[in-house]
Amino acid sequence: MAGMTELLEGPLHAVHTELGAAFAAFGGWSMPVKYAGTVGEHTAVREAVGIFDVSHLGKATVAGPGAAEFVNSVLTADLAKVGPGKAQYTLCTDESGGVIDDLIAYYVSDDEIFLVPNAANTATVVAHLAARAPEGVTVTDQHREYAVLAVQGPRSAEVLDAVGLPTEMEYMAYADASLNGLPVRVCRTGYTGEHGYELLPRWADAEEVFRALLAEVTARDGQPAGLGARDTLRTEMGYPLHGHELSLDITPVQARAGWAVGWKKPAFVGRDALLAEKAAGPVRRLWGLRATGRGVLRADLDVLGPDGGRIGVTTSGTFSPTLKVGIALALIDSSAGVAAGDEVSVDVRGRALVCEVVVPPFVGAKTK
Repeated sequence: MAGMTELLEGPLHAVHTELGAAFAAFGGWSMPVKYAGTVGEHTAVREAVGIFDVSHLGKATVAGPGAAEFVNSVLTADLAKVGPGKAQYTLCTDESGGVIDDLIAYYVSDDEIFLVPNAANTATVVAHLAARAPEGVTVTDQHREYAVLAVQGPRSAEVLDAVGLPTEMEYMAYADASLNGLPVRVCRTGYTGEHGYELLPRWADAEEVFRALLAEVTARDGQPAGLGARDTLRTEMGYPLHGHELSLDITPVQARAGWAVGWKKPAFVGRDALLAEKAAGPVRRLWGLRATGRGVLRADLDVLGPDGGRIGVTTSGTFSPTLKVGIALALIDSSAGVAAGDEVSVDVRGRALVCEVVVPPFVGAKTK
């Protein structure tokens, strides 16, 4: 590690060590990648319940007169379509339409928006907003002020009910509540495709909140889950990971994330470029690939057409514990003319692995 930046640790690092976690670097943070094993943790989330610590995710507040209107003029989704007590998935794009980050915006009031960006991009998102903020509106990085815990799976509501937290809310709605007298923001969101909740306790309260939730999770055939399971779960759903399916070089039009763009809004950063790309049609588009034979798909593998020529590249790949086959997300050239049901090949260490082209998700969505 000589010469390398020391990894940051979240508020639960000692707890994860106690639970036997294996750690990996993610976004500059040392995070639990697995405990007992990724496949078992994945299955627990699909069939019962799992709890994730994702406190490496960023947190920031935009506050001041007209904060919501300002945020809406910068980020892609239309904040005017939601209001206090609701959250919204949105994108922070540059003038070219490239994605600086994808994030969740919590609408606290017209004068306060709380943001949860990705770990490695938090400072960039804060700077992007701060540079454009009108007088009286402040953008504050609160990365280490709040933890983020995700309770996901068909029994997630039982877990929250058992500790007295609210569960009866619409998808993408949130409520401010308390657990053992500790303030916790509870949102009906997640990154797994299952019914679930994301909770934001204060950083200093994270251990007490996590232990209370973990006790109820394990009592319901659940277990703690690491970032390995989080990745297999989100890949099965076709959910993007920034740096893979979204980036400064991969626009929301290419990534099938146009639903997160307020196309009728009068202004947001990158609007003109994205409107032009949408009208012309993207030169490449995101597809799902499902292996028809044995083989593990990974990111950055060449996708080959019927003649063996390169037509695209995988952006994420894994073994699907639910489907028991290799799956991948891939950007494929529009000129290749592929459609759902077609067959392509992926170059896996010199071997052509045949895959079926599908429109994500690979498994049925259950979030709503």
